[in-house]
Amino acid sequence: MSSAPTDDEALAPGPTEWGEHPHGVGPWREEFGAEPPDDPRLDPELLAHGDRRNVVDAYRYWRREAIVADIDSRRHPFHVAIENFGHDANIGTVVRTANAFAAAAVHIVGRKRWNRRGAMVTDRYQHVRHHTDTGELLRFAAAAGLTVVAVDNVPGSVPLETATLPRDCLLLFGQEGPGVTEAAKAGALLTVSIAQFGSTRSINAGVAAGIAMHAWIRQHADLGNAW
Repeated sequence: MSSAPTDDEALAPGPTEWGEHPHGVGPWREEFGAEPPDDPRLDPELLAHGDRRNVVDAYRYWRREAIVADIDSRRHPFHVAIENFGHDANIGTVVRTANAFAAAAVHIVGRKRWNRRGAMVTDRYQHVRHHTDTGELLRFAAAAGLTVVAVDNVPGSVPLETATLPRDCLLLFGQEGPGVTEAAKAGALLTVSIAQFGSTRSINAGVAAGIAMHAWIRQHADLGNAW
């Protein structure tokens, strides 16, 4: 899979990997009063200067590549895609949530440039792929054996609260406002909606993505492996 876009391909880069989080640990010797273990997963710079990254404690002092490899060994088989035909500001939130739930990959359809601020550097640990258009995404899903599930509050959709999500699936979201495109609706085997009870026509796309991903987690994940 391709890596996340570089800074010149992204809008409003998030904070740098060093020192972007107020919590964390100091240099290893100050924390533990001993020499660090001989472990190839550990980063010499982090051991020497401390680790303030936004990562769980189990990954403190680990090299970024080691963290990605560890997550890769237990990623879930669902993918997430969001159509980006209008510079949707929700993409960073989608990437961050996908990382939290160890999604196989996030797919960005349309514009390659996206706002990384909401991702909070989690795109460094999450596989992110780009597709020129929805047709390309649907062809990828078919080749990978993924069932496409569109998430949109449209007539004929199945309530997410009662739907059974396929284990190997691609959850597809449209941009804020117009929702999923007609091409996406046509290519989806199932369209699910999120129950709403207020006045707004739709909820934020980043929020909707989090709700749908958690619905998959509740149905298929081994919760004993959670942090």
